Amino acid sequence: MPTNPGPQQSAATAQRLNDSMKRLRARLRTESGQHSTGLTATQLGVLAGVVREGPVTAARLASVEHVSAQAIAQSLAVLKGAGLVRSEPDPQDGRRKLMRPAPSATELIEKLLTGRSAFLARALEKVVAPDELADVEKAIELLDRLAAADLSDGSI
Repeated sequence: MPTNPGPQQSAATAQRLNDSMKRLRARLRTESGQHSTGLTATQLGVLAGVVREGPVTAARLASVEHVSAQAIAQSLAVLKGAGLVRSEPDPQDGRRKLMRPAPSATELIEKLLTGRSAFLARALEKVVAPDELADVEKAIELLDRLAAADLSDGSI
């Protein structure tokens, strides 16, 4: 069983991890061409959610994206205005609207994801030694565990 680091070490490591993730996210946005879309990171996240989940309700998107219904509504308004998503009545419940991506939205998200993956693949080849790939795999596993952490016991 691993021993837990002290509060000071955990806080310092958490800050370093946060800083590294910010730098990597910024680099991925640049390398993928995300800035040239004219959409914010939030709007692109919502668009990716519609592409991935669609047809989907705004409430489901808010839940998946971990944002408020108001934030989703604002992003969807921009995306509708840009012709990237459209709404249609839910056949199961006509009071609800389902968001569906336009074909151009799917192409855009695929292009951005491909750009990100291509950058990461090139960076791994150039920066990470073959004997370090197992370390990268372990880091991915740890990041996935952090993302899935259930801290609802009230201790934090």
